[in-house]
This record gives sequence, C-alpha cells and structure tokens, in this order.
Amino acid sequence: MSPGRASPIDQALAAATAAREVPGVVAMAVTDRGILYEGAFGTRDLDGGPAMTPDTLFRIASMTKAVTSVAAMQLVERGLLTLDGPVPDIDPALNTPQVLEGFDPAGVPRLRPARRPITLRHLLTHTAGFGYEIWSPDLVRFVAATGTPPHATGKIAALRVPLAFDPGTRWQYGINLDWVGLIVEVLSGQPLGRYLQEHIFGPLGMADTGFAPSPAQRDRMARVHRREPDGSLTPQPPAPPFVPEFYSGGGDLLSTGPDYLAFVAMLLQEGRRDGVRILQPETVALMRRNQIGDLDAGVLATAVPALSNDVDFFPGHRLRWGSAP
Repeated sequence: MSPGRASPIDQALAAATAAREVPGVVAMAVTDRGILYEGAFGTRDLDGGPAMTPDTLFRIASMTKAVTSVAAMQLVERGLLTLDGPVPDIDPALNTPQVLEGFDPAGVPRLRPARRPITLRHLLTHTAGFGYEIWSPDLVRFVAATGTPPHATGKIAALRVPLAFDPGTRWQYGINLDWVGLIVEVLSGQPLGRYLQEHIFGPLGMADTGFAPSPAQRDRMARVHRREPDGSLTPQPPAPPFVPEFYSGGGDLLSTGPDYLAFVAMLLQEGRRDGVRILQPETVALMRRNQIGDLDAGVLATAVPALSNDVDFFPGHRLRWGSAP
C-alpha cells in the first residue's frame, strides 16, 4: 500500500489501529460481481504480536449462525426437514418446551407448557423463545436457581433451558442456532463440523474455516482482547485446549476474511460460487425475505454488563429478520 494512494478506508483503518482503538483489522467488501476492497492493518496482539494479515484467523462468533442456517436450508431442499412442521424429536427442551413465567417467593421457577410446537422457521429467525443469558435476567436467575450449566461450558445440558415466550410471538436473540446445529447432526448422521466441511467449506474452498484449528492455524489466530471501562484494550491469555460436548452452530467457528468472503459471495450470487452450487436461487431468495411479519427485532438490553453493552443493531429503525442474518 503506497501512502500516496491510500484510500479513505485505508486511512480510517490505519488511524484506528495506530490509536489502539482496535489491535488490528482485516477488512473486505464484495458484491455479486466481485471484490471491491481488501486491507489489513495493525497487529494480531497489542503485546507486540505479528502484523495483521489477510490470512489471520478470527473467532467469528455469531457469524457462525448464517453458515448453520445454510446447512439447515440444504436439508430442507433435500426434503429431510421442513420450515413449518415441528422440529425433529431430539430433546425434550426442544420438542416439549416449557415457558418460564417467573419465580415463586422461594425463587423456584414457574413453568408451563408452550402453547405451540417449535419449528425450524422459529429457530432460524430467533422467534422460538430461547435466549442468551447475557441479555436475559430471568435466564441468569434460572441457571443459578437450577444449577444448569452456563452456555459457555459447551455442555448439552446448557441448552436445556425454558423459553421466554411462546414460539412465534416475539423475537429474542438466543441459542436457537445451537439447536439447529444439533438437528443438522441428527438428520445428516454427521458431526456438525464434518457436515459443514463436506457441504459448504470444502466446495467453497474455505480451507481455514472450522471449529478446531490445527497447530499451524493457531499460529495465525488473532488474540482476544478485553475492552476496559476507560476504553483501553487488554490482551487476554490464550484459552486452554477445550473440547465441548457440542460445537455451537450459533457461535464457535473460526475463519479468515477471505474464507468468509467466499461464503458471503455465494449468497450474493444466488447460492453459487465459482461454478459450485450450494443452495438453489429460490432458497436464497426466501432466506433474504422478512420471515417474522410485524414482530420487532434487533434491540437487546444487557443482563450482564461485564460481558455486553445494550444492543441496538440499527438505532432509530424498526428491524425485521430473515433466515440468513
């Protein structure tokens, strides 16, 4: 990158990393016609780590959800799953769900059966009733009162929590795509990572995307940093090796900018990328449409300020939801 030819995007990202507002960044932009922009700035680690490069691996968190949604829609196309029928019978928490209505004076949860079954459409659009602890004080209280493992433990029992409302009646960001990942495993007969590798990552050439990085990939990972109250960043120690009981279809993937861009480009190109068909065009069109009617989405009040701020995805706008968020 020549200083004389630096674009406004280059200048903004270089300035942010120089000011230590972020340790480093890989930025890419693509349309259905090709790549518009790519750049890498800063370092992988504020403690003097190597420079950020396009092949740096990141924990992509909830960007995992769109990948799991595509896997589920592949099964819909194959006739193994439907959007509006009850989901496959894999766990009582999913198939005979309970709604949390509060707590009695002794702090015991008050539960009742949900008034309708959960469907795949509910799960894909976060209208099933499942939440995340960081945005649900009642769920925090339920976990503490019942000894349910926290979601971060990676235990299947952490998913066996009640709903905040009856399916289809509200929107609430939550563990829905974790359940979708388990449904993909049951119907495909494969672990989620293997299914994604065979049906999405491999065909798209996403060689650096998966749940369990190799030693060589670990050497290219960006370090996690914590934002302090004063806005500064503190590098966190590397997480110890950890094999969960299930890999989260809602948040456990690692990937690189170029890999994820290939996935996004596939969706922009109606389910096809470099001659490889991942989804049918009509499926992609369906995923892009509003699937929740007039329900409001996108606003979350934190229940655990140490882990999350309040969230408003598009301040000042009423947000709707499709099945490829």
